[in-house]
Amino acid sequence: MLESRVEYISALPTEPALAHLPHLPRPPRRTAAALLFLGGATLCVLATAPGPARADQSNGTNDNGAGIRAGGFAPLPETPQSKIAQALRKGDKAGALKQADEYLADHPRDAQVRFLRAVALQDLGRIGDAQAAFESLTQDFPELAEPYNNLAVISANQGKFSTAEHYLQLAVTAQPNYVTARENLGDLYVTMATTEYEQASRLDAGNAAVKRKLTLARELSGKLRGSR
Repeated sequence: MLESRVEYISALPTEPALAHLPHLPRPPRRTAAALLFLGGATLCVLATAPGPARADQSNGTNDNGAGIRAGGFAPLPETPQSKIAQALRKGDKAGALKQADEYLADHPRDAQVRFLRAVALQDLGRIGDAQAAFESLTQDFPELAEPYNNLAVISANQGKFSTAEHYLQLAVTAQPNYVTARENLGDLYVTMATTEYEQASRLDAGNAAVKRKLTLARELSGKLRGSR
């Protein structure tokens, strides 16, 4: 049920002098990532101009089943960044990637376009490349929460729940009022609880208390997926 969205990232330096990117960075403001358990990926837009603290948005979300979601998006002004975001919204992933690559050739430090590029890679199924791009953003812009959220979605979709939890905790540390990350944490914990109850039930098939808890956890998981 982890969720990804297209969102604005505020207070990002657009393109200071080129700095090296470490291994796997992530973009500012929100990222788009396939939602863990509920299935689906969405995109987030990073705002390249400084701005007030961003508020979480809930429109346009997806999720894969673990209940983790990636944020929603608001309309952008007509800029290179907004054109790339629009291409992603229309499903033109290859076109968005091409535009991002062309723009980054001259503006390599634009966090928003780097973020959108990572989203395009993710939507194209190039998960390894997307993960590296998000991690590179976290290295260059560690104060941004959205890349951590998207990395959590990727990890959750791979069944790496502990890693997903770690990334979500980093997101919340970077941005304590980041609602999407907190919601994803809640959904992730429900999924983790269900997994543990299933394991306990296999180990002790006659344990009625565990069976009741497993039933409740599954019902809650189903209702959470249905609320997306």
